[in-house]
Amino acid sequence: MKAFHYLLSVFCLLLSVAGHAQESNPGGFKVIAFDAFPIFDPRPVAQAAEAAFPGQGQKVMEVWRSRLFEYHWLRGLGGQYEDFMAAAESSLIFTARQLNLELTDQKKQQLLGEFMNLKMWPDAPDAIRALKSQGLELVFLSNITDQMLRNGLKNAGMEKEFSHIFSTDAAASFKPDPKAYALAVDKLGVPKEKILFVAFAGWDAAGAKWYGYPTFWVNRQGAPAEELGAMPDATSKDLQGLVDYITPVLGKD
Repeated sequence: MKAFHYLLSVFCLLLSVAGHAQESNPGGFKVIAFDAFPIFDPRPVAQAAEAAFPGQGQKVMEVWRSRLFEYHWLRGLGGQYEDFMAAAESSLIFTARQLNLELTDQKKQQLLGEFMNLKMWPDAPDAIRALKSQGLELVFLSNITDQMLRNGLKNAGMEKEFSHIFSTDAAASFKPDPKAYALAVDKLGVPKEKILFVAFAGWDAAGAKWYGYPTFWVNRQGAPAEELGAMPDATSKDLQGLVDYITPVLGKD
C-alpha cells in the first residue's frame, strides 16, 4: 500500500512538472523569428557618431534614426523602395546638412561601416544555444539587409545557428508592412501562430501583433510601450527573459 501511494505521488509530481513545462512554451512555438537588434548591438554606431562629431553624437543619432525610419516608410508608401543601407546613407547626409556638420567621405564610411560590421550583444550566443537546444528553428526577419545579417553572424562564428535569413528586401518593403512580416510564413510554410516574433522596438512589437504573430519584446532600452493598440505577449530587458519564457522546466539545468 505504501508503495502504491509512493508511485501515485511520483506520478502526480511528474504531471505537475509537465504542466509547468507546457506553460513555459504557451504557444507550442516551432520557430522564433528575430528582428536584428535583439541579437546585434547597435551601440557602436552611436559611439562612432560621437567620435566623428565630438559633443554632437547624441543629436546626430536622434536625427539620423528618425530620418532613417521616415525614409523607410515614406519610400515604402510612395513605391520608391531602397534598401536599409541606401536609406541609411541618404538619411545620414540629410542629418549632417540639417545639423550643419561636415560629413567627409571618411566619416560617412566609418559610420555606415559600423552597420556592416555588427557584433552580438554579450548575452546573445548563450541564449541562441539555449533556444536551439529545445529544437526550435531560429530565423531572422529584419529590415536590414541580408549581407548585414550574414556579416554579424560571421563575426560571432554562428552562421549555422539560423536556418533562414529573411530581409524585407525580398518584399521590397519594410516592417510594419504586412507583406514584410509575411515573409517568414510564406517561406517556411509554418502558421503564424507557431512563429514567435522577437522585437527590439516597441513599434515592431505592435506591427507583429497587428500581423498576427505571437510577440516577445526584448526591451533593452527600457522604453515605454507604444500606444498602438497592440501589446506584446511578453517582454523582458534581455534575451535571458526570452529563454525563461520558452525553455521548458524539464529542459533547464
